[in-house]
Amino acid sequence: MSIHKNLLGGPEPTLLPEDEQPYRLLAEESASPVQVAADFPTFSLAWAMLADDAYDAGHVVESYAYARTGYHRGLDALRRSGWKGHGPIPWEHRANRGFLRCLAALARAAGAINETEESTRCWEFLKDSSPEGYAALKQ
Repeated sequence: MSIHKNLLGGPEPTLLPEDEQPYRLLAEESASPVQVAADFPTFSLAWAMLADDAYDAGHVVESYAYARTGYHRGLDALRRSGWKGHGPIPWEHRANRGFLRCLAALARAAGAINETEESTRCWEFLKDSSPEGYAALKQ
């Protein structure tokens, strides 16, 4: 992974701390995203997975709720990691992906329920925070 220093003097990229246990549980399929979210409520990736599953099943309001939960848990983690409300949140850093996926899921679900301003705000936030994440998630 290569994360370069911002030569324009902007904030340093924020890298969330990694906790291997929830990743391992999901990879081994020994726990569902529901179980992981219950056991590790600050682990945004589980909330993103729940949001995606709900959306795919046609449960847009539930998707919105899961995505909003993971988004807010991710914001809390970002702030604890020194993020000041702006600056890069690199997609390349695995621990950031749960938050970024929640942000995209929130944008998508907000759009589906005609909450246009929220959808636009979330897509812009994603693009500003991680152009790579935006490219990977905006479909």
